Amino acid sequence: MSLGPWQLIIIAIVILVLFGRGRISEMMGDFGKGINSFKKGMNEDEKSDSAPSKPAGQIEPPAADVKAKSEDQATKPADNS
Repeated sequence: MSLGPWQLIIIAIVILVLFGRGRISEMMGDFGKGINSFKKGMNEDEKSDSAPSKPAGQIEPPAADVKAKSEDQATKPADNS
């Protein structure tokens, strides 16, 4: 069972009555912005894949952890066995 042109027109009229013209145009605008954003993200992803990748930098611990470790090492006696 397929939808004919008259059934589609009736469905469109019911949707227009339920949501109103302003709300439908707002939703379509948001939908268009979403598609554009998706395409832009896909293009940026393709550009980053074609560019040579940079090596990841070394992750450093927070300064508080470094300070605590250096104080622990300073207070421990040296093991000269």
